[in-house]
Amino acid sequence: MARSYRYLHYDVFTDHVFGGNQLAVFLDGRGLSTEAMQAIAKEMNFSESTFILPPERPDTDARMRIFTPAEELPMAGHPTIGSTFALARSGVIASDREQIVFGLGVGPVPVTLTWRGDDLTFAWMSQSPPSFGTPIADPAGAASALGLPSAAVAGTGLPVQVVSCGVPFLFVPLTTRTAVDSAAINRPAYDKCFRAAKVDAQGVFLFTTEPRGERATAYSRMFAPDLGVPEDSATGSASGPLGCYL
Repeated sequence: MARSYRYLHYDVFTDHVFGGNQLAVFLDGRGLSTEAMQAIAKEMNFSESTFILPPERPDTDARMRIFTPAEELPMAGHPTIGSTFALARSGVIASDREQIVFGLGVGPVPVTLTWRGDDLTFAWMSQSPPSFGTPIADPAGAASALGLPSAAVAGTGLPVQVVSCGVPFLFVPLTTRTAVDSAAINRPAYDKCFRAAKVDAQGVFLFTTEPRGERATAYSRMFAPDLGVPEDSATGSASGPLGCYL
């Protein structure tokens, strides 16, 4: 017998509808196999879809599994934040709670909650301590992978390296916002760069700290073609380690 599964569609990291990063939250994923969850995530075709399950250990409140269209992730930022808001809006998280702890693939992940009456207004996700890979020897290869001149990377004087707080990304600092905007994956050069540097990363996170008369510290983009995500509009699992990198 076919069973229906309720899900909520959220736009995360935005202050208006149809902005930010899309997310599908399945409020009760019990009965779904891993293969079914993956197929659903591929069908949804958002950067990620989440499936909420009963807790598997006593120091967590719920188990969350996170899938891109291509594979499962051990953790992710916008799915954790978006799922928190979905559970609060659905009444699963009571408005007197100050924290919820999700069981993710990396272990327990606390999320601190800020309320205005019964409405959740902010959620603070804790991420694991960062790990830093050895800077790659050929930064020009990273520039080529992004279709950019080597000076766009070399001019920063900063290392190109894998950084991870649970999901590894190749961090590529760029000199200007124009360079960030101009970047586009050159797939043969991208694959060559990753092979030559023996990079084990889920995607490439490019950013600049060029000031532009606003409060933003960094201006960034993220590409993860191997995850089925040509470009992510906002990437919490890279923004956490970015703070550590900077």
